[in-house]
Amino acid sequence: MEHVDIVTLGLLLLVACFVAIVTRRVGLPYTIGLVVAGIALSLAGYRSGLVLTPDLVFTVLLPPLVFDAALHLKWQRFRERGSLVLSLAFVGTLLSAMLVASGMHWLVGWSWQASLLFGSLIAATDPVAIIAMMKEQDADPRLRFTLEAESLLNDGAAAVLFGLCAAAVAGAPTDAVTVAQSFGLTVFGGITCGLAVAWGLLLVAGRSDDHLVELTLTVLAAYGSFLIAEELHVSGVLATMAAGMLVGNYGRGRLLTERGGDALIRFWEFAAFLANSVIFLLIGSREAEQPLVAFLFPAAVATLLVLAGRAAAIYPIAALFGRTRQAIDGMTQHILFWGGLRGALGLALALAVPAALPERDALVSVAFAVVAFSLFVQGGTMPWLLRRARRNPDAPEIRG
Repeated sequence: MEHVDIVTLGLLLLVACFVAIVTRRVGLPYTIGLVVAGIALSLAGYRSGLVLTPDLVFTVLLPPLVFDAALHLKWQRFRERGSLVLSLAFVGTLLSAMLVASGMHWLVGWSWQASLLFGSLIAATDPVAIIAMMKEQDADPRLRFTLEAESLLNDGAAAVLFGLCAAAVAGAPTDAVTVAQSFGLTVFGGITCGLAVAWGLLLVAGRSDDHLVELTLTVLAAYGSFLIAEELHVSGVLATMAAGMLVGNYGRGRLLTERGGDALIRFWEFAAFLANSVIFLLIGSREAEQPLVAFLFPAAVATLLVLAGRAAAIYPIAALFGRTRQAIDGMTQHILFWGGLRGALGLALALAVPAALPERDALVSVAFAVVAFSLFVQGGTMPWLLRRARRNPDAPEIRG
C-alpha cells in the first residue's frame, strides 16, 4: 500500500461525512452514496494513494466491521434460529457457489479453475453493506438478526470455500474426505481461536475498572483473533465473529464495567463507520477504473447466475423449515434473497486470485460488475422492500 498522509485520510473522512449527511436527507443508502462519491473522485482525477487490496480489506477494515456486528448478535436469538441461519449460511453458500461455477463454465466458457474460484468468492454476501443498511432502515430486530447473522456466517463460509478452491487449483488433494476435513478444521478452528483470544482478554479486562483499558483490550480481541486465526490457517472472519459475540453477550454487563460496556458500543459503532467509509469510497474509485464494457456478456451472465444462486440458497432451505418453529414468511424470504448484497469481501478475494490464471483480468472485472449491480440495483431498492415489510405487521419474521 502506498504512503497515505493525514491530509489524504482527512479528506476521505470529510467526503464520507458529507455523503452521510446528504444520503440521510434524500433517503439513499449510505453505501451507495459512498460508491458514487468514490467514482466521482476517480473520474475527477483524484488519487488518494489508498488502493483496494486484499491485505487492506482483510487485515485493517474487515475486523472492526465483523466485530461491531457480532457484538449485537444475542445468544438467545442464535439458539432460537441457529439451525436455519447455519443452513442458509453454509449449505446455501455451497449451493450458490456450485450453481454459479457451473454456469460460468458452461455458458461463458471459463475453465473449471476460474469458474470455481469465481463461484466461491461471489457467493460471499457482504456484511459490510447489509449491516449498514439494516441500521439505516431501523429494520425489525428479528429480521435484522437473521439477515446479519446469515451474512456474517456466509462471509466466513465463502472465504473458507474460496481457500479450498484456491488450494485445489494449486494442486492440493481434492478427495471428498480431505476437503471435508479441511473445511471443518478451518471453520471450527476459527471459532475456537476467536473464543480463546476473547476469553483471555476478557479475564484481563475484568481486573480493571478503567474503561479505556477495557476498550483497548476489545481492540486486541477483534484484530488479535483475526490475525492469529489467519496465521494458523483457520477462518479469521469466524474468529472475529466468535470473539465479538463472546464480548457482547458475556463481557458486557458481567466482566466489563458499566461505563466500559456503554463505551464499547459507541466506540465500535464509530470504528465501523470509519471502515465502512473507506471501503466503499475505494470500491467506487476502483469501479471507475474497470474495463467493464469489454466484459459485458460474462458480466450479464454472471449477474443472472448470482441471483439464481442466491434464490437456490434461500427458498429451498426456507421450505425445509416451513413446518418448524424457525419458519420464515414469504416476505422475509424475499428480503433475504434480494438483500444478499455483494461487496468488499468478494472483491478482495477476486483481487487475491493468482495472476497466472488466464481468466484473472476477466474474473476481476466481472466481479466488480456484479458488485456494482448488487449495490446500485439491489441496494437501491432494499429500502423500499424493507418499508413494505414494515407495513405488513401480520406477517411476522418468525412463526410460532
